[in-house]
Amino acid sequence: MTDPKIVLRHANLKWQEGALEPTAIVQIAELKEVTQQMQREEWMLLDIVGVDYSEFVIAQPARFAAIYNCYHIKENSRVFLKVFLELEQHLPSLFNVWRAANYLEREVYDLVGIIFDNHPGLRKILTPEDLEGHPLRKDFPIGESPTLFNKGRFLDPAAFRAGLTGRSKGLTGWKGGERAGTSSAPLPPSLEVFVANVSGNVSGNVDSTKKGNL
Repeated sequence: MTDPKIVLRHANLKWQEGALEPTAIVQIAELKEVTQQMQREEWMLLDIVGVDYSEFVIAQPARFAAIYNCYHIKENSRVFLKVFLELEQHLPSLFNVWRAANYLEREVYDLVGIIFDNHPGLRKILTPEDLEGHPLRKDFPIGESPTLFNKGRFLDPAAFRAGLTGRSKGLTGWKGGERAGTSSAPLPPSLEVFVANVSGNVSGNVDSTKKGNL
């Protein structure tokens, strides 16, 4: 793999020391210019990751960072661009640079809450529309806390899991007897019945005790 520091030597990037992969620190004001130049040189965008460093053991320049995973096919070279920002700061959308940024920026917005200015349709992509907060922020409630939604409804983790463990129907409406090991659980059909069913030849020749629940 070609060293991206050589491929991007003209870009005058500031490289992060001690990074496991070649990582360049880019300022918000420089992001658009740097990525436009990379796009002209046939770099492609593979992924964007949002990070909340508020509880990180090593002090960082800002609470949040957006990390852009870029790859150059011809040079077989990979580089990460890291942009730090505070809660009140926004990033420019790179949709006009790389079309792949569309869904990637929506994912980072949904899970971390980073806002991308001039995005063609910045809205949630993974979590329910009425879920409050951003699940990958460090201050998002986790564990046994009920998940709160806008209209007063909530999802209680213990009640939801009950339907999967077989203790009760829970919120799923299904007791999960097979997981609980109860004899009342529906049994899958035998291989003999399955083959006969697929071939359309289910007849009296098949032992009814082997039919299970079809």
